[in-house]
Amino acid sequence: MKKKVMVLTMLAFMLVFAAACGNNTESASEQKPKATPSEEKEVAKDELKFPEKPVTLVVPYAAGGGTDATARALAKAAEEFLGQPIGVVNKTGGNAIVGMSEVANAKPDGYTLLFNTSEIVILPHQGMSPITYEDFAQIAQINFDPSALTVPADAPYNTLEEFLAYAKENPGKIRVGGSGTGGIWHLGSASIEKVTGVKLNYVPYDGGAPAKTALLGGHIEAVTISPAEVLTQVKAGELKTLAVLATDRSDSMPDVPTFNEAGYDVAVGVWRGIDAPAGTPAEVIEKLQEAFLKAAKEQEFITFMENNGLGIVLKGSEDYHKMVKKDNDFYKELLGELGLSN
Repeated sequence: MKKKVMVLTMLAFMLVFAAACGNNTESASEQKPKATPSEEKEVAKDELKFPEKPVTLVVPYAAGGGTDATARALAKAAEEFLGQPIGVVNKTGGNAIVGMSEVANAKPDGYTLLFNTSEIVILPHQGMSPITYEDFAQIAQINFDPSALTVPADAPYNTLEEFLAYAKENPGKIRVGGSGTGGIWHLGSASIEKVTGVKLNYVPYDGGAPAKTALLGGHIEAVTISPAEVLTQVKAGELKTLAVLATDRSDSMPDVPTFNEAGYDVAVGVWRGIDAPAGTPAEVIEKLQEAFLKAAKEQEFITFMENNGLGIVLKGSEDYHKMVKKDNDFYKELLGELGLSN
């Protein structure tokens, strides 16, 4: 009987001891400091082994053009910050659709990127591309060149306000030239009509250069092409730019006011940015964003852009995505109003 009592007492003591040990273990675990979200993020970045091989940057336009030259200058500057070579490859055809499609369908691992342009938010609404901005993860915006309302130096108006007043008094009399119907510079002219209520007479050309020639020859009264395309003639006193369709002033024309300053919330022009296939991991996007934004601040790249009359406008992934979505919605509505949407 005494043995039985002794055994039971020992068992009870062992159970209490085990429970106490368990509580102590749990308390020790609870007292162990946990990693903060920022510390966990740093660990994740340290573990990220990207990139481990060269990166390909696809340009959906021909070699030698402005977009191609900008991509190559940026890629050269970004290699230092990415730690791997960046090969620029031209994939032309189908109004840039061939190159866009190749990247949209590439493996979303960050090794195949696209040097995208504003065409991605215009072509789909015209039924010219099955690829949309949603097929990509936006990494960073690098450039923006606004539509610049430019007229002959001897035109009877010297400010945007005077131009609009004349246009309202003479509806349809001012002939405005630019790229072909539905092109970005046509949409610049159409945007002026949309936000101001004036009526212009748009004359399409094969591009900005022939439109400028027509302006200099007196065949039209204005153009809505990029600052870079008229800068030489503006400096020579042959033309004058009244305003740019932008929120901020153009780097190449810092003295020219914006439509925004006159109270019109509109920004129309050519932008360029770095995109990856949709589904690319966020940590890879972050690393690419960091490298390309640093590259765009390098003096060699800045000098290249200045020498070519191109504006540097930098946005990170989130702000770049917001801008692209806003542009997509704007052009969808505008092209519908013009009867140019599919």
